[in-house]
Amino acid sequence: MSEGDSAGESIHGKPSVVGVFFTRIGQVYQSWLDKSTPFYTMRWASTLLMTAVYMIRVYILQGWYIVTYALGIYHLNLFIAFLSPKVDPSLLDEDDGPALPTKQNEEFRPFIRRLPEFKFWHSATKGIVIAMVCTFFEAFNVPVFWPILVMYFIMLFCITMKRQIKHMIKYRYLPFTHGKRTYKEET
Repeated sequence: MSEGDSAGESIHGKPSVVGVFFTRIGQVYQSWLDKSTPFYTMRWASTLLMTAVYMIRVYILQGWYIVTYALGIYHLNLFIAFLSPKVDPSLLDEDDGPALPTKQNEEFRPFIRRLPEFKFWHSATKGIVIAMVCTFFEAFNVPVFWPILVMYFIMLFCITMKRQIKHMIKYRYLPFTHGKRTYKEET
């Protein structure tokens, strides 16, 4: 491996055309991501639209059920990480560090997610795009009896969510801000 291979540079020390091209594409992509950050509703609406287009495509083509199953499991994994606290309270000892409040008079600590909303949206959207690209290749169209996959996914979803809800109840945390008590500052 020559010294210019790892940094995207040519042999003469100047950036290669390919390296400059991909660097520029990465910069433009990051710029669009940065611009989309405050538009929460539009980001999720576009992701839901892409999901609908993907589902319609799978329904019309009558195939790619394994890809859809893998996408569903991936989204379930992302959702569980979105609902989970960054520091799992079951792994902490009493004096090991910060913990979620368990009593009314304890200090309030905000809920910090393991997977922030923006990364959740970005990963979910990338997963849909990758699944859509997979539907253009016949190699990913593995013949399966799809009702069994649906039943597996429903069972996996129910078992996983039951475990997550039990964890939330046991350690008394709520990953959503809706319905939480707010304190107004009196002046």
